[in-house]
Amino acid sequence: MKRSGFDNNKYLQEQTTYILDRVGKFDNKLYLEFGGKLCFDYHAARVLPGYDPNVKIRLLQQLKDKLDIVLCIYAADIERGRVRGDFGITYDAATFKLIDDLRKWSLDISSVVITRFNKQHTAEVFKNKLERRGVKVYLHYPIEGYPTNVDYVVSPQGFGKNDYIETKHSIVVITGPGPNSGKLATCLSQLYQEHEKGINAGYAKFETFPIWNLPLRHPVNIAYEAATADILDFNLVDPFHLEKYKEMAINYNRDVESFPILKLILNKIFQKKINLPVYNSPTDMGVNRAGFGIVDDLAVQEAARQEIIRRYFRYNTEYALGIEKKVTVDKIVLLMEELGIKLIDRVVVEVARKTAEEAEAEGKGNEGICCGAAIQLNDGRIVTGKNSMLMHAASSLVLNAIKILAKIPDEILLLSPHIINQIAKLKEGILSADSESLDLEETLIALSISAATNHTAELAMNKLVELRGCEVHMTHIPTPGDEVGLKRLGVNLTTDGKFSSRNLFVT
Repeated sequence: MKRSGFDNNKYLQEQTTYILDRVGKFDNKLYLEFGGKLCFDYHAARVLPGYDPNVKIRLLQQLKDKLDIVLCIYAADIERGRVRGDFGITYDAATFKLIDDLRKWSLDISSVVITRFNKQHTAEVFKNKLERRGVKVYLHYPIEGYPTNVDYVVSPQGFGKNDYIETKHSIVVITGPGPNSGKLATCLSQLYQEHEKGINAGYAKFETFPIWNLPLRHPVNIAYEAATADILDFNLVDPFHLEKYKEMAINYNRDVESFPILKLILNKIFQKKINLPVYNSPTDMGVNRAGFGIVDDLAVQEAARQEIIRRYFRYNTEYALGIEKKVTVDKIVLLMEELGIKLIDRVVVEVARKTAEEAEAEGKGNEGICCGAAIQLNDGRIVTGKNSMLMHAASSLVLNAIKILAKIPDEILLLSPHIINQIAKLKEGILSADSESLDLEETLIALSISAATNHTAELAMNKLVELRGCEVHMTHIPTPGDEVGLKRLGVNLTTDGKFSSRNLFVT
């Protein structure tokens, strides 16, 4: 069983109090830049076991009577169809999803801002879609010389040319579907326009990682470096905080590098008003209290080490797919060496590889390629699966796992051979598919059909929910149908970055 290392209630109490205290330091108006994922923050849940992936939503619910939520999306991300990795959907679709998700939590979006808008056609279509569904959309424009030309940026020709976002409440959360959405510039633009109207609004930053009051090389903070290795972020001691307060605080390179110019912009907006707080460091700007929710440091250290291994496998797979650079993989290797981590410290890795070797020795597998898979259940038991002429390794793995959870003997079939044959007939004879074997998405559909007439299959299907959060390793990259199924089951998947077919086009 996984040890819990994080207390959500303690964190919520601490975080709520701290944000409200920061609001009170300004004219009861605070623009809060929300970094990271607003909901479904599975990275935080993995490195802080016990952390609720939606605890930030619960935080906003506690503050909902004082809150406006504004979403930012960069026009160029809409134009080029940038994809969010965790859900596999484009940023514009992720914006729609985030609005829907928040509404399910009784939180509404007051507006959407398209940042650095330059009349991109797809951005205009996106704007029309939102407005025709009743969502208010504002436009912010590229500013020449941003952020270094402070006098021009903080002027009617700079921030002053942007649409002013109408808000009603004392806390305005500025968030977006991913990094580089223009959240900071949106906050600063609003501050400029608020102060021009005589409202002494303030700014603060909410960013879960790195955790400022953990040591620099704490595994949780190193796991953040691993998560951002593709953009070459790294943690460091905040030099401004150390110089001013003689106190160690951890931040990351981009915030530290941008602080001097950000401070100049804020001072110009605030015009040195003596009743407003002065930020002397990037850490001063933050309101993150996640470190105070940690109740078992050893548990979070081990969870963070496991996350670093997962990041290695993810980047290595993306390198094989041509997405990632070798330097990213090499950076993770260095982080693992620093902490003395080995790939086989992830227990499902060696088991999956051994399963593939056994399948190869038996002469099984499609096209002579034998795929092995292993899952560690929440009670610690490990279950394996391998590919065959009937189904993919991911399919056999999931069926084997739910049979064990439902205490169903191995010899009892969950899927009717008639159903499997009919699907194979459809795939090969009608759809002209290259392979008859069932991928996981097809297997789950077949299972649900069997469950209608087979009570044993129904018992097993009801155990699928118990796979969420389980660790899975596969020796080969899953096909699209396997990947979709595994994502929907919510398992933590890693692979060895090998291809499961010699074909270049895999469906």
